[in-house]
Amino acid sequence: QVKLVESGGGSVQAGGSLRLSCAPSEKSYINYCMAWFRQAPGKERESVASIDSDGTATYADSVKGRFTISKVDHNNTLYLQMHNLQPEDTAVYHCAGDISLCSWYSGVAREPAYWGQGTQVTVSS
Repeated sequence: QVKLVESGGGSVQAGGSLRLSCAPSEKSYINYCMAWFRQAPGKERESVASIDSDGTATYADSVKGRFTISKVDHNNTLYLQMHNLQPEDTAVYHCAGDISLCSWYSGVAREPAYWGQGTQVTVSS
């Protein structure tokens, strides 16, 4: 089964930047909407940003103006550019792909069909 593999995490000081990448584990095209989630220790998983196949992006209020989600279709790679990182952004970031992540989806909520193991982002003050 195709999996998603994240990279680009690391440790930065507050105000710094990182760019996360996400790609399928094998040559494959995932024809779904995609998204970034994050989960901090002791907290619930939260959606950070999502992107439809036409490029329509949606962001959590906490990252608007600081994070940018993008996707390169020819290599099916998803990115999350993060600027002005803050300690509260510290979390494991996961990418995911599924029709339920599309902005127009109105069906029953479900676990994404494609999911990555995550990459750690640590922001120090």
